[in-house]
Formats: sequence, structure tokens, C-alpha cells
Amino acid sequence: MTSLLNRLKYSIEADLHKLFDKKEEKNPIAMLNQYIREAEKQTEQTGKWLERQGNLKQELEKELVETMQMVEKRKNQVNLATASGEEDLAAFALAEVTAYEERAIVLQNSIHQTTEELFGLERKYEEMKHKIKDMKVRQLQLMGKENVTRAHHQMDRILQPEQKEKNFGTFEDMEQYIERLGQKIEKEHEVTSMEQRLQMLEKNAQTKEEIV
Repeated sequence: MTSLLNRLKYSIEADLHKLFDKKEEKNPIAMLNQYIREAEKQTEQTGKWLERQGNLKQELEKELVETMQMVEKRKNQVNLATASGEEDLAAFALAEVTAYEERAIVLQNSIHQTTEELFGLERKYEEMKHKIKDMKVRQLQLMGKENVTRAHHQMDRILQPEQKEKNFGTFEDMEQYIERLGQKIEKEHEVTSMEQRLQMLEKNAQTKEEIV
């Protein structure tokens, strides 16, 4: 079970590295989309393992109930056989009591271990679902920035034809460019807003002079 939890812990990260290592994947949005699809498949599979583990726990608990019932039944039979003078039957029933009691101990230990393992799977499963949700949020963020980036890229080709096309070799390259461009856009917006305010001040001042 430890190896299973380790696989669950590292499976998504390993697949992400494999995706990033593919040289043909240039678009970070496409890479992120593929990563999310793979993560969703793994999460779905993990959900099935989780369900199966829960079913196994229920089966063990059912076996324990039946075993304890047999312990009580054989104990009563020991008393009945002893009272009836059936020593061989009493010995058989007593041996059965011992066997069922030993089985009950094994089942109790198995249920305890299975419960702990089930809890570990449930925790990992929830972490995986949160990871996918976080990645989808990041996906929306990148899609918005990519949209702005491509729009400005098209405009720059017309406004600044001397500027060379930018090539992005990795997810990080594209993301860093998007971040830089976003800062540039915000700065330009700030300058534009200030320019508008200055023009408004000049207009107001001119209006006052005309009134005077």
C-alpha cells in the first residue's frame, strides 16, 4: 500500500515532466490542457481504487461479524455438548471456538490497517482534485493572458514590423513572456490614464480661463 500511495503522490508530477520534455509541444496552453486531461484520467482511476478499497473494508467487516457469530454459536455448542456428555463433540466445538477467535483477531487487524489505508487514499484523492481545480484556474489565467498576448503580437507586427517574431521553446519561456507583457500592458494603461487626466486638467483650466 505504501508503494501505491507513493505512485499517487508522484504520478501527476512525473507525467507533467514528461509532457514538458516533449520538444514538439511549444504552446503552454496546449501543454496545460493535455496535463489536465491526463490528471483527470488519473483522478478518475484513483476514485475507482478508492471505491474498491471501501468495498474491501466492508467485506472484511462482514466477515468479522459472521466470525463473531460463529464464536458465540460454538461456545454455546461446547456447553451443550459438555452437558450432554458428548466429550468428542465438546472438544470439536472448543477447537472451533479457538479457530474463529484467532480469525477474528486477524480480521480486526486487517480492518484497522485497511481503514488507515483508506483514509490515506481519501486524503490523496482530495489533494488530486484540488490540484486539478487549481490547474484549471491557472488555465483560465493563462488563456486570458495568451489572448491579450496574441492580440498585442498581431498589433505589434503592424505597428512595429522591424520587431522579430518571438519563439518560445518551453512552457516557462511563454509564461515569462506573458507575465512581462502583462506588466507592460498595465504600465501602458497607467501612462494612458495619466495622460487622460492631464488632458482633462488642461481642458478644465482652459474652460476656467474662457469664463474669466
